[in-house]
Amino acid sequence: SRYYREVLPGEIVKISRYDVQTLDVVPRPEGDPSAFCIFEYVYFARPDSIFEGQMVYSVRRRCGQQLAIEAPVEADLVSTVPESATPAALGYAQKCGLPYVEVLCKNRYVGRTFIQPNMRLRQLGVAKKFGVLSDNFKGKRVVIIDDSIVRGNTISPIIKLLRESGAKEVHIRVASPPIKFPCYMGINIPTKEELIANRPEFHDLANYIGADSVVYLSVEGLVSSVQESIKARQENENSLKSQKSRMGKIGHCTACLTGEYPVELEW
Repeated sequence: SRYYREVLPGEIVKISRYDVQTLDVVPRPEGDPSAFCIFEYVYFARPDSIFEGQMVYSVRRRCGQQLAIEAPVEADLVSTVPESATPAALGYAQKCGLPYVEVLCKNRYVGRTFIQPNMRLRQLGVAKKFGVLSDNFKGKRVVIIDDSIVRGNTISPIIKLLRESGAKEVHIRVASPPIKFPCYMGINIPTKEELIANRPEFHDLANYIGADSVVYLSVEGLVSSVQESIKARQENENSLKSQKSRMGKIGHCTACLTGEYPVELEW
């Protein structure tokens, strides 16, 4: 298979053995920017996906670099919970000048934890899901980069595991902002009450999950990481006018982070 091109927002395409035809492009209301789901970049998409002319892996690495600017910490090494946050962890380590070291390895014989029927089973599943590479971090201060903390109940047993295996300090850095609002556009985000960012425990999250510190990436930091190369590409293109009419204004939906929905909600 090979990459051909993106389907534009609102575009209906017909794919045949001969070619790809545009049947129609549903127009947006005049002046409305596009509202591409920003959480696709954070979590949902495969790292080799290409959205808006940029690879998701590169955006995640930039998020890690931005997180290092916003939330540095005195530590000995940077790592991640394998493996969705690896690009962000590599970006964070590079920007901080710290080594990236693996501290956990996945046990490939255990099923997915999120489908377990209750929280206790999910937490037990997490403990079985990872092996500990204790020689790599014993007696050291560890920064763990995660892509998101949604409920807050899967990171706790990981921190406990690292401490029991000899980590001197465990600092959590999250390469996305806190999720605070439900998504009405089809992404399965838990109810408002389930989100850790809306619970009383969030005010002392480090203590609640057993970490030495926890810092999330800012909304502005995420948006700038996502839009940086889109803006640069648009500025560098000779055919700027035609590019703008094709792509529309740059816009991303941040509703789950800010509560600002791109469409009017009707109940």
